[in-house]
Amino acid sequence: MKGDLPSPHAAADVATQGSWSDESRGLLSTEVSGERARLHQHPNRLPRSPSETIGRACENCWRMKLREWGMFFLLGLIWGSSFLWIKVALGNNGEPFLGIAMPAGQPAFSPLLLVTMRLAFGLAGLAVLMVAYGLKIPRDTRTLGICAVVGFINTALPFALITWGETRIPSSLASILNGTVPLFAIVFAHFALHDERMTLGRLGGLVIGFIGVVVLVSGESDVTSGSIWGQAAVSGAAVSYAGAAAYTRRYLRGLSPITQSFTTLIFAEAYLVIAVALFERPVVWPTHPLVWTATVWLGLLGSCAAYVLYFSLINAWGATRASLVTYVFPVVGLALGIFVLGEQVQWNLFVGTALVAAGIVIVNGRQLVNAVNARRGAPAVAGR
Repeated sequence: MKGDLPSPHAAADVATQGSWSDESRGLLSTEVSGERARLHQHPNRLPRSPSETIGRACENCWRMKLREWGMFFLLGLIWGSSFLWIKVALGNNGEPFLGIAMPAGQPAFSPLLLVTMRLAFGLAGLAVLMVAYGLKIPRDTRTLGICAVVGFINTALPFALITWGETRIPSSLASILNGTVPLFAIVFAHFALHDERMTLGRLGGLVIGFIGVVVLVSGESDVTSGSIWGQAAVSGAAVSYAGAAAYTRRYLRGLSPITQSFTTLIFAEAYLVIAVALFERPVVWPTHPLVWTATVWLGLLGSCAAYVLYFSLINAWGATRASLVTYVFPVVGLALGIFVLGEQVQWNLFVGTALVAAGIVIVNGRQLVNAVNARRGAPAVAGR
């Protein structure tokens, strides 16, 4: 009976003949290896048939894809609403928020101090996760050096640029400028990562998604009213995010998402503490409870939870596809405007959302087909 069970190598051959993707082939090989180990421990148990083993591998692939898409949209919800909370933590220009008065004379956070405190709360949450999962900070100099670079280009620099930029431009305009991350990411990934080459299909999907972002905010923001320096700052943050995604994918693949988040945020916090000490004199602390509530939200969800989700997606999907989460930001921002602030629904919401969805489907076409095939027990489609 044991002879009927294919070896991991045979499973890989079957997968290759059936045009399975590398990811699906790996899941199949893992399932077969696990079945052989179970038979070794329980020799009298009847083995599964090859078709049943393949079916279980396909089911596992489907569950994994569903989990990844859940992380994608949760991350989009968290980071998409962060632009609103940044505005609140900066004082919301003295305007009331959800009926809560924001006195014009009440001090709010400065941009540098806000980012510093946001990361402090984020590090506190990540420290709890590090202890709960028994994780440790890397000890080797090379990994620490890479984390120091990621902490600067993926957190300290873009956080500071976006927060400073939002003191000069509307949050909705900041969200559209941040939506350019995938366009920069596909360029960085093409040159830095051998497994994320640019294709016409990917480029077309990214352009369509970006057009959708433009349409979404076209009725919400007066682009000419914002400061050119504020726009330049948020655009610079988008470039920094894109480069950081490719750099992280290339050099930190073997590190767990929680460890990546905690270690890189330690370096980012160190950079910001130095910046506050140099440029914030004197340090003025806000006292309004809503300002502190927004800051805690940005720290625990917008930094702690979001970075764990983001690094998980980079490890699973790659830099280009993970950066597509920025296309969800304007959708979330407009939804908050409608349901929280009572803004009217406009035509651009429906058209823009459709274009964003089309862009995501085009860029992820092969992965979506593989997920459906996995659910049906069919072989995955190879190639990009």
